Amino acid sequence: MEATIAEQAWATAFGAAMEAIADCFARREARATAAELTAGLLLEVDTRNCWTLAQTLGHPGPHRLQHLLSRARFDHTAAREAVARLISNELAGRDAVLVADETGDAKSSKDCVGAGHQYSGALGGVGLCQVAVHLAAVTQTTRVVIDRALYLPADWAADEERREWAGVPEETVFATKPQQAVAMVAGALAAGVQARWFAGDEVYSGRQLRSNIRALGLGYTVGVAATHQVTDGTGRKWEARKMINKVRPEQWMRRATGHGTKGTREYDWAWLDIRPDDTPDGHKDGTSVLVARRHRYTGEVSYFRCWTPGNIALGTLVEVICRRWKIEETFQLAKGFTGLDQGQVTCWNSWMRWSLFSLIAAAVLALTLDATARAVSAGTARLVPLTCPELVRLVRALVLPPPVRDRDHVLHWTA
Repeated sequence: MEATIAEQAWATAFGAAMEAIADCFARREARATAAELTAGLLLEVDTRNCWTLAQTLGHPGPHRLQHLLSRARFDHTAAREAVARLISNELAGRDAVLVADETGDAKSSKDCVGAGHQYSGALGGVGLCQVAVHLAAVTQTTRVVIDRALYLPADWAADEERREWAGVPEETVFATKPQQAVAMVAGALAAGVQARWFAGDEVYSGRQLRSNIRALGLGYTVGVAATHQVTDGTGRKWEARKMINKVRPEQWMRRATGHGTKGTREYDWAWLDIRPDDTPDGHKDGTSVLVARRHRYTGEVSYFRCWTPGNIALGTLVEVICRRWKIEETFQLAKGFTGLDQGQVTCWNSWMRWSLFSLIAAAVLALTLDATARAVSAGTARLVPLTCPELVRLVRALVLPPPVRDRDHVLHWTA
């Protein structure tokens, strides 16, 4: 039953995505190649790049895919906006949390656009890598990346020779990660995404970003450092770790935050009122609080600065904070199943297009899972919810073309 529903839902979601971006191509050949590439990203291959995918799809060489990524007449900006509108329509009626986070891809050369020695959590420290900021829409049942922006370090953005070689547009200038996040949030709201909250980690906790998010009409929950300065009701400034000492032992509340491999995850939570320092001109102060999360066994405490225009319950803030973690799972799925970090591209156009097709493939998976879950829940059968790995296995077996591996084709590629 689930396999049948998943097959139908995949066909619907994939067809809708390809139809949404159809007008962004100047030629039908490029449009057909884009559909091949998007589906090919989900095929069972060890690594995903133009060479491996072209061989798996049965092409005589990598040139069609390389042409699509680098030189084909294709408005990838309009395509990204069209996919965002498609996702907003599919999620209509469900309040989403817009989550910003960055991920890095290790590189072997500084010639790759935006590559430099910089920090990346995916690398576990500083290394030669590209870093991109992503924006995801996370509902109670669905998580899907709707936008991304390549981060250009200041030295890269100022190097005219490297910019020209990599094809970086003249209008693209240096922007901090928080600035990129705000621009993507504004674009998502313009595309019709229904959201009331923004969530991010310490990178996205700056005062200017928080003020901009409030100006866009959203509440926020952002992680802050233990040394982050807050102001209590009397006007006295405290570090977050000292402010939270005001909480009495009986005021900590234990709440479940999800399920893991070892069972239900539970943390102790507490909150205190603080004065907002990011009120945009003409806006009311609203409700600003400092939330602390304490690990039950190690006692480690994490801190979050939160704001909402009206009264709020701690349980609601905990739910929004926990939704931020979903973007990490989204990165793992996109890297594992749609080759988000495997493109081996060096220029601006190629990076933009590879990341776009990877995110389209991941979005189709997410929408298929969502449609399948809703269809199954409406029936009488009691089935275990379909997971993304299981959905990919079904799609490969039932929908996608099998990899081309006949003897002559393999020997041709070996030569």
